[in-house]
Amino acid sequence: MLSRLRIVLVQTFHPGNIGAAARAMKTMGLTELVLVNPRAFPDDEATRLAAGAADVVENARVVGSLTEAVNDCVQVVGASARLRSLPLPHFEEPDAMAESALDCLQSASNNGQDAPVALVFGRERSGLTTDEIRCCTHQVSIPANPDYGILNLSQAVQILAYELHRAWRSREDSGFVYPTPGETTPPTREQFGHFQRHLHEVMAKSGFLTQPHARTEEQLQALFSRAEPSRKELSLLRGLLSALEPDTPPRDR
Repeated sequence: MLSRLRIVLVQTFHPGNIGAAARAMKTMGLTELVLVNPRAFPDDEATRLAAGAADVVENARVVGSLTEAVNDCVQVVGASARLRSLPLPHFEEPDAMAESALDCLQSASNNGQDAPVALVFGRERSGLTTDEIRCCTHQVSIPANPDYGILNLSQAVQILAYELHRAWRSREDSGFVYPTPGETTPPTREQFGHFQRHLHEVMAKSGFLTQPHARTEEQLQALFSRAEPSRKELSLLRGLLSALEPDTPPRDR
């Protein structure tokens, strides 16, 4: 579904903003970028600021008009300050826009169509014109400080792309799984008991436990319980304790 979400940039002046927008897209799983009459493209600055998203920049499509960029779309959302003179449906919050966009894509799929949804961003200084807004089916605004609501182009792309990704991953059919660390196997209670006894011996031999009624040992045990160390991490802690008493024979791990 994310592959059918299109980002359209209209007459981008600074090529670096194209690269930064591509980077914002790729972090959220979006890959289709369409450029309407960019001032300078291709450009080394766009590739440089794309960082690891150079492939999005290289695959970007350049067209001569906004109409050409969105003609095949089932929904076109213009990112802009609200223009009350136009009777377009307006999303006051980006999350509502994201849910609507995905619903639209799902409806198209149910009808056997692969038509995309486009998010349209205007020029850095002046945004979208009234005529360009008329090419859209909806508007969306990003709530911000009313005294200074100016966002960089790539920042606006990042916010809306994040909302689209958030809405997508919350759906049952997204298949999204958060990555987990490679070593997460918890220790057995026996292994944790070995660690607690080892810790007690080292603290006692070092003279650290000078006040038996201070609950120091109990508090440390609670600390390690809350930390939920993995087997590998617990083994590392055991190794540290052993290094503090080099003459002691190895213990059960």
